[in-house]
Amino acid sequence: MSINQHDHAATAVLDSAHVGDIRGAFGTIAHHDTHPRRNFGQRLKTLMAILGPGLIVMVGDNDAGAFGTYTQAGQNYGTALLWTLFLLVPVLYVNQEMVLRLGAVTGVGHARLIFERFGKFWGAFSIVDLFLLNALTIVTEFIGIALGLDYLGISKAWGVPIAAIVIMLAASTGDFRRFERFALFLVFGSLLLVPVFLMVHPPMGQLAHDFFVPRMPEGGKLSEVMLLIIAIVGTTVAPWQLFFQQSYIIDKRITPRFMKYEQVDLWLGIVLVVVGAVAMMSFSAVTFADRPEFGNFVDAGAVAVGMEQYVGRTPAVLFALALIDACIVGAAAVSLSTAYALGDVLSIKHSLHRKPTEALGFYAVFFGLIVVAAALVLTPGTPLGLLTNLVQTLAGVLLPSATVFLLLLCNDKAVLGPWANSRKVNIFTAAVIAVLVMLSVILTASVLFPEITDGQILGVLVGGTALGIVMTLAVRAYERFRGVAPELALAVASEHKLHWRMPPLDQLPPARLTLTSRVWMGVLRLYLVIAAGLLLVKLIKMAISGTTGA
Repeated sequence: MSINQHDHAATAVLDSAHVGDIRGAFGTIAHHDTHPRRNFGQRLKTLMAILGPGLIVMVGDNDAGAFGTYTQAGQNYGTALLWTLFLLVPVLYVNQEMVLRLGAVTGVGHARLIFERFGKFWGAFSIVDLFLLNALTIVTEFIGIALGLDYLGISKAWGVPIAAIVIMLAASTGDFRRFERFALFLVFGSLLLVPVFLMVHPPMGQLAHDFFVPRMPEGGKLSEVMLLIIAIVGTTVAPWQLFFQQSYIIDKRITPRFMKYEQVDLWLGIVLVVVGAVAMMSFSAVTFADRPEFGNFVDAGAVAVGMEQYVGRTPAVLFALALIDACIVGAAAVSLSTAYALGDVLSIKHSLHRKPTEALGFYAVFFGLIVVAAALVLTPGTPLGLLTNLVQTLAGVLLPSATVFLLLLCNDKAVLGPWANSRKVNIFTAAVIAVLVMLSVILTASVLFPEITDGQILGVLVGGTALGIVMTLAVRAYERFRGVAPELALAVASEHKLHWRMPPLDQLPPARLTLTSRVWMGVLRLYLVIAAGLLLVKLIKMAISGTTGA
């Protein structure tokens, strides 16, 4: 395998539109520009051209679900759960940095890599679950748009279709730069939450304490607090983010040579998403403290109404505008993640550099998801509350599989070569995955079995953790007994590492899975079958009860 693969023909890039000049919102980098950036001005100019993927994926995550979750935390429990945001910062960075490396080094989307390296079952599963979850998530984005419009006194019958048309037009010009400028304009629009925060005047000392010092809300029921913590994790670390950022980095033509600049872009996005989350949790806490609405969250629209009543019209309007802004970003990003993934797996042209006439399948998926979601929100009788709950449940069920495959891919030396995970990253990510799996189990169980008690939740946490540790130690001991040696990373000189790219997929050796990986993939498959079965039973019961009630 060559360690200096500059040529597109020697790499796995699947769409010719993904090769060429980087034409970002704020600058251009020529494809053959290999000059070193020696001074601050040159580095800043390069960073401005690279900015985009990290900012969009992070701010897109502060969408309708996030607005509802963060304001619920503030309205029901004050600022007691701010610390969850601080703990999620390293999780966000490590997860999305792994995706960043996969995109820049491989030139192949997340779903296609899963399909090629782990077989048709997991590849098909990743596409089907992504499609279903994303389709439901896009519906929640338009629910958020409708809530914001309702507060502003604008008819959703007009506003929702206009928002859908704007999203579709922005992405279908065949000019990547135009879409990115549109998206980044909305990203900076998320800063509308900052003046709202300043107008409410939250106590800064209390905020700083609760942000860095973990504590549980006084008087809060453990099961309800745990569900809200899980919701915060779920809305901050979502499966669609992995698929979107990897494909968007590829579509923007970012290569390993610009890895450090993209890492800065990701950090800026994380700062924005945390600032927005802290602002929402804080001004909701202050607005409803000692008010009748405290502890009685309804939705983001009711938060805007309460803000007008207790703080003033201006901050409430800014909040509603920020909600609409965030939902538009979220709808665009989630729809694109699905269209990118299907284009990758089906080997059809899939790029924002192409016009709809040049990539019919790609845009058909993108437009179809937007149109159907907008239509559902406008259709009388659509169970919007049930759809929102279903999104949360599905995300809880599917998140472990997304993170497991992310970790496996980033340890695949044939895929990432010298860019594969370090031991420290693996240890941290494995711990994160273990926590996500346990939270996923609790979320799934609590939705399917609402009567679950605090003791049962603690039992799941303690028992699941102990079982996981015992299984992992047992498998590792067996591997040592059998003399299984870990696969060594590819040694590449630092000057060549910046140009190393994954070779074409048909040239890769078969994936080498350790016994530990195979065991946990088996456990994951069993968990998914059980969780999906229980979810199906729950939906059937709800349908029967709904019919009986009618």
